[in-house]
Amino acid sequence: MYKIHFVFDNSNKAKNLKRISLKKYHNYKPSKSDVIVVAGGDGFMLKTLKKYHRFNKPFYGVNCGSYGFLMNKYLDKDLQKKIKRSKQTIINPLDLIATNKNNINKKIIAINEVSLFRQSRQTASLCLKVGKKIILKNLIGDGVLISTPAGSTAYNLSVDGPILSLNSKKLAITPISPFRPRRWKGKSVSDKSNISIRNLNSKKRPVAAVADNFEIRNVKKLNIKINKLIKIKLLYDKSRSLIKRIKVEQLRKK
Repeated sequence: MYKIHFVFDNSNKAKNLKRISLKKYHNYKPSKSDVIVVAGGDGFMLKTLKKYHRFNKPFYGVNCGSYGFLMNKYLDKDLQKKIKRSKQTIINPLDLIATNKNNINKKIIAINEVSLFRQSRQTASLCLKVGKKIILKNLIGDGVLISTPAGSTAYNLSVDGPILSLNSKKLAITPISPFRPRRWKGKSVSDKSNISIRNLNSKKRPVAAVADNFEIRNVKKLNIKINKLIKIKLLYDKSRSLIKRIKVEQLRKK
């Protein structure tokens, strides 16, 4: 029997699963568990991964939200059997260091993507650099997004970014409503790259950075790279593997 730590969202579906599950199973502490079961939607899963990844336990998601791209199908029985038969996928998050207008640095991680948005009526004016090479001297538009393969079918896809295979070893840099250069579609770069984005006019054109669901306002500069030291273990039913779901989205886009 697996020792399980349960984390439940506040939706009615998650509450119902909580009532059923906690009658059957003991809820172990994260540090004492074998696996962490997360009941909620994709947003709740991202929040939970950030909070609990330090325990180095595998996560099994149960979809109690809407789409549930990162989750397995809802179930209220045979949980132990499902976990035993599941397959593990390992992903690495993005490390983000944001410097604000007061030159204070904030360091956080992002599982899906980091986006930089204008926070006023003025368009953003951004300089994009990969390693030591400037790839765009001045991107004028609503902003820009850097996505991991795991997050490439989320917001990145909505702004017409590329869908990256989970083993592609790439990151996607995708503009958000670009005005100049109007036809720039973005760029895929190695996941070994250090990406930096500088706000060229932070007083007149303030921007905010969003790491999945965490926002930092009045950003002057961003530094982004994959953190290979953090290995987040996700468990999926054979029919719901993350690799398969990304491939399905790639075929749909074509």
